[in-house]
Amino acid sequence: MRSSINRPPTPDANEEPEKEPTLQEIINIKLIESGEKEKLMELLRERLIECGWRDEMKAICRAYARKKGRNNVTVDDLIHVVTPKGRGTWIAFLVLS
Repeated sequence: MRSSINRPPTPDANEEPEKEPTLQEIINIKLIESGEKEKLMELLRERLIECGWRDEMKAICRAYARKKGRNNVTVDDLIHVVTPKGRGTWIAFLVLS
């Protein structure tokens, strides 16, 4: 690697060859380019609302806010509480659907 006083070292071309994208990255790129990713996300949103997932997450947030006191709750607190429960239930929803 070459280094300089004014800039960080830059790798030589032969030290770090271009990284090949993974299959997951390729699929994600194709979904975005085709517009299908947004359609899938919208379908997922609709299905989660239909099955009551969104209302369940709201109820968990409200219960936590009541327990801690409305003025003592931050958005970060709610995210910390809801994220594990939300992920667990929506993954179960996808598997069972």
